[in-house]
Amino acid sequence: MNDIVVHEEASFGYGFVPLKFLESGEDEYRLRHLQQQNPVASYRPLRPVEVETLILNGNRCSDWGKIMVLEPFTPSLIRTSEFAGLVRIGRLERVVLEHHDMMIPAGISNSRVISCDIGDDCAIHSCSYIAHYIIGDRCILLNNDEIHVTDHAKWGNGILKEGEPEDLRVWLDLMNEAGGRSVLPFDGMICADAYLWAKRREDAALMERFKDMTQASFDCRRGEYGLIGAGSVLKSNHIIKDVRIGECAYIKGSNKLKNLTIKSSENERTQIGEGVELVNGIVGFGCRVFYGCKAVRFVMGTNSALKYGARLIHSVLGDNSTVSCCEILNNLIYPAHEQHHNTSFLVAALVKGQSNMAAGATIGSNHNSRANDGEIDAGRGFWPGLATSVKHSSRFASYCLLAKGDYRFELDILYPFCLVADDQSRDRLELMPAYWWMYNMYALLRNEVKFTSRDKRYLKTQNVEFSAFAPDTAEEMFQALELLELQVGESWYAFKGKASPEAGEARAKGRELLTGPKDTVDALEVRARGAENSKRPVIIIKPRRAYKAYRHMLRWYSMQSLIAYFAERPDVSFADAAEILAGPRVREWENLGGQLVPLEKVEALLAKVKSGEVNGWDEVHAEYARLWSEYPLEKAQHAWATLCDLMEAPELRGAQFLKEVERFVDTSRFIEEQVYLTRRKDYANPFRKATFRGDDEMKAVLGTPESASFIRYAKAEMERWRARADALLGRLGSQEG
Repeated sequence: MNDIVVHEEASFGYGFVPLKFLESGEDEYRLRHLQQQNPVASYRPLRPVEVETLILNGNRCSDWGKIMVLEPFTPSLIRTSEFAGLVRIGRLERVVLEHHDMMIPAGISNSRVISCDIGDDCAIHSCSYIAHYIIGDRCILLNNDEIHVTDHAKWGNGILKEGEPEDLRVWLDLMNEAGGRSVLPFDGMICADAYLWAKRREDAALMERFKDMTQASFDCRRGEYGLIGAGSVLKSNHIIKDVRIGECAYIKGSNKLKNLTIKSSENERTQIGEGVELVNGIVGFGCRVFYGCKAVRFVMGTNSALKYGARLIHSVLGDNSTVSCCEILNNLIYPAHEQHHNTSFLVAALVKGQSNMAAGATIGSNHNSRANDGEIDAGRGFWPGLATSVKHSSRFASYCLLAKGDYRFELDILYPFCLVADDQSRDRLELMPAYWWMYNMYALLRNEVKFTSRDKRYLKTQNVEFSAFAPDTAEEMFQALELLELQVGESWYAFKGKASPEAGEARAKGRELLTGPKDTVDALEVRARGAENSKRPVIIIKPRRAYKAYRHMLRWYSMQSLIAYFAERPDVSFADAAEILAGPRVREWENLGGQLVPLEKVEALLAKVKSGEVNGWDEVHAEYARLWSEYPLEKAQHAWATLCDLMEAPELRGAQFLKEVERFVDTSRFIEEQVYLTRRKDYANPFRKATFRGDDEMKAVLGTPESASFIRYAKAEMERWRARADALLGRLGSQEG
């Protein structure tokens, strides 16, 4: 007969925790009493007249002595409801709760309440089954079918309760469908945690420590009650099982919510809407999940959204991300990810944030074997274009833009800020390094402003570097400069019909050509070996311009960082800065969920975790915060060393630095002009004009380039940088004098 078990009526509402899990002197309420905020002694039993009123109002209870209340208590506000087990009811007066123009009187009607604690002035109406929940003050629960908790509820955390076998533990298979990078989800997990756990698989001792830390972070005893935070509204939901809900949450019309932590607060209110099904996961503060979305085995960061039927499975989605109309499987996605469009598909990938997936993009859609192996590793700012198909396994440097196309072969693109295009007519792959700087300055600068303005987090647990000009991208540009020198040199020797020499000699020749007359390099067909797993040509477009652009970008990054450093330290002289900032360039940086940390310091942190010196995820997060506090100085030191290496000087002298400040001012004017020119193209395009009767209509609809908000912002921002630079020139000039 299925799995139905028949019990005696007297057991209804009791025996929540099996006796074998209770120690001597404990009862099934051992954890409930600890979770309850009001002192147990402040409750009183019902008076006979109150019991009589409740019965006359059509209420039922097997033992009215188990109903406890706080003063004041108005029994007439409870009607046609059934109670079982120990039920504690907070203050209940004749008040009306209003939410979104809907007025609901406080009280309980047409509901079945089993062993719950109910806060002050709650409105609980037409709720068929509520069991083992602690409900906060002034909550509205209306027209819900099933809200209950099991004695072994884990709230979406990858832990085990007393007596449970290991195979019940919930894992997330990140970055690889085969499960070789599995991590345990937990309340408080951020992308940095997931990255270290998924990426350091060869360190078995570290993996065991992460698992033990996760298990130790939570109480493994059975019998925790579910929580519905104060001020939350739950209406017209079907199944809510083993779900912990924070304060001020709004959950309406969901199909199924099971084994979840839904974090919410008055400052960061989470909303879950119609047709949603969420199972085995963590929903962060301030999230929005609407309109038929499905998520299974997942973690959603703070201020993120799932909308319009999106599917999120075996994935971690970072803070400030929005996903609509698409499917995401087996991914670790860093903060500020945008994937808005129908049919977009992302599988088995590490995407390092500030990314945008266009409509029809299928990233990882293609396997290169019969197994579900293969991975995608995409740096910050990854942007695959419309209907782009990318095959496992592929790697992309930061700010790669993929033009529309079916990329049939695995890719390894080491050039940051690069345009990647599949030229099917000539059956070749084309790469244009530094494309963003050369042709799309508007989008490059707008990205940082856009992602910063969208960061609405009240509590910022995951620290993020939003600037495109940072130590990680700077190091990628240095590698790209070396790669350009090598590939131009090798291509020149091939053009001359000579055997390619050693890498050092080829690089020297390439550098000579890239810094020499333009015509020499333009005559070459520069090939990029190792960028695609195929025998067809891979061509570097405009290598000489890219070489100059990378150096220009590195100078901008260096001076922007150093001018900011001096602006924040008005008492630091150039001589003091030279002493503080001098040193070798740190070449290896780790992107921990958007936070940049020197690799050496990451390894030191992991060593502390393994030794037990750092014990627990809260301590790990405190270490992240400490590392973030050190980052501004590290960035300035890296910028100083970058400038020295560009100038091929062991140290910077005052006169050299003053000249670089002046060049920075010129670059700011160049950027301001390029932002305007790249945006003006949209207004000058004759095909855009074709849909308007004339310029006046176009101006009325689209405005003008000059009136565009970001054009005005960019102009003001460059003026601010020039003002800082002028102030620094005056300050350093007086020191020189």
